[in-house]
Amino acid sequence: MNKREIFKVEGDKIVRLRKTCPKCGPGVFLAEHKDRFSCGKCGYTEFKSTSNKNKAKEEVSREVKEETKENG
Repeated sequence: MNKREIFKVEGDKIVRLRKTCPKCGPGVFLAEHKDRFSCGKCGYTEFKSTSNKNKAKEEVSREVKEETKENG
């Protein structure tokens, strides 16, 4: 896996493209599977539903923006 699959550069900011694990904290990303997000470190799993696909993408964007503001 390349770093460009996890991060994206927008201007002079680095944006995370994947969700972080709520149990492990920042720096540990969730793997995205067809039907779920899962953490390889602790085993945490979030299942996707067909109606929540867009909601999950919006949630990731929101989390990334919040983390950027906190770290910024």
